[in-house]
Amino acid sequence: MPGNYPDRIKALPVYDGRFDAYKLEAKESDVLFASYPAGTEIPSHTHETDNYGVITKGELILTMDGATQKITVGQWYYVPANVPHSARFDVETDEIEFWFEKAK
Repeated sequence: MPGNYPDRIKALPVYDGRFDAYKLEAKESDVLFASYPAGTEIPSHTHETDNYGVITKGELILTMDGATQKITVGQWYYVPANVPHSARFDVETDEIEFWFEKAK
């Protein structure tokens, strides 16, 4: 699996989803070390978690609430639970994603 992550991260379980990632489980959240090949497109979708992410290599083109923004290395983004959004990766990209369960 691609990604410029340390061997300790690469020893984590592989995420079973629409993209390549190593998954670190934590209480009421998951942490994903994700890698996207250039040209990856993730169509509009929602999820039941509040997601935060930081780009560590490349860039994310995020569309949410009718607005598109480019998130680059070192920048954080936030996608609230149940909000439709899509993602595009024009260049090879790595990111760390935090998926938090909604507050009860």
